[in-house]
Amino acid sequence: MGIEFRGVTKRYPGGTVAVDDLSLTVEDGTITVFVGPSGCGKTTSLRMINRMVEPTSGTVLLDGKDVRESDPPVLRRGIGYVIQNAGLFPHRTVLDNVATVPLLSGWGKRKARDRAAELLETVGLPAELGKRYPAQLSGGQQQRVGVARALAADSPVLLMDEPFSAVDPIVREGLQDELLRLQSRLGKTIVFVTHDIDEAVRLGDKVAVMRVGGRLAQYGTPADVLRHPVDDFVASFVGRDRGYRGLSFVDASGVEVKDVATIELGEALSGPVGDWRLAVNDQGEPRGWLAPDSTVEGALAESDLVAGGSLYQRGTAIRGALDAALSSPSGLGVVVDDAGRVVGVVTARQVLDVIEGRG
Repeated sequence: MGIEFRGVTKRYPGGTVAVDDLSLTVEDGTITVFVGPSGCGKTTSLRMINRMVEPTSGTVLLDGKDVRESDPPVLRRGIGYVIQNAGLFPHRTVLDNVATVPLLSGWGKRKARDRAAELLETVGLPAELGKRYPAQLSGGQQQRVGVARALAADSPVLLMDEPFSAVDPIVREGLQDELLRLQSRLGKTIVFVTHDIDEAVRLGDKVAVMRVGGRLAQYGTPADVLRHPVDDFVASFVGRDRGYRGLSFVDASGVEVKDVATIELGEALSGPVGDWRLAVNDQGEPRGWLAPDSTVEGALAESDLVAGGSLYQRGTAIRGALDAALSSPSGLGVVVDDAGRVVGVVTARQVLDVIEGRG
């Protein structure tokens, strides 16, 4: 179900223009990210889709139909909506929070709760959390509940207004991964608002860069926006390191993965180690590095290790390979397969040579 903005303007009493003549099309089954500084109209644009904000002029079309032809409460019940801090009802259990929309749509209580339980599983939450209240969950868990509640509308359209900005970076990355996993299965039409260009680039099939005053500065694929900013504003907003971000769209073919000496946790050692050694568990998953100046007497434990930096999953973009090499204390980026097992290492020099060779 596609979304189209046709010359949409929102002007408030007093003359403030939040959105100025916005025209763009959000394609069916894709993620479009509105990104820009504070006051650029990205949230206002999102809220005009479900009529939480009414445009002053222009038209917003949902599946080819003017949204003003739909009764607002009915329209909203058919559109998933996720906001920052989840916006959960504090006095209702997690299960009842997720069951809210099905109940409003006339489902019986048992059927709605059964559907809610399925959705908790879909977003990666254990069933036992359904009995808890929002205050008993972590921030990341609350955001997952918010996504589950939005999915309960069973609509092809999902609106997400800075949903992950209130959680720490590690949790945020996990939530982004979860959204991409869900999208690969469900194929929703998603409009996502963020002020973070890295989040926009990671999630978006298309990115709409907005400038202060509510005007659309550039609309295109993340690669287009990073590599070919249309003006100084876009170039400045996406950052001077946009070339590095652009590596997110370059495959790593040609980067040779080399063997690495590993040692298993629990293995008996005596005396100095010598060179850097990569420690793995009994499944072959990396757990950290044993430094050359380490002296271990007895069984190797996690406490003997130095944190290993990021991991590069074989077959993904070259940016991950470079980051793994640069963040590794040994200078060797750890490469893993789809199951998280070590397959070898790469160096920053190897990756840069491939990048320069494609120059």
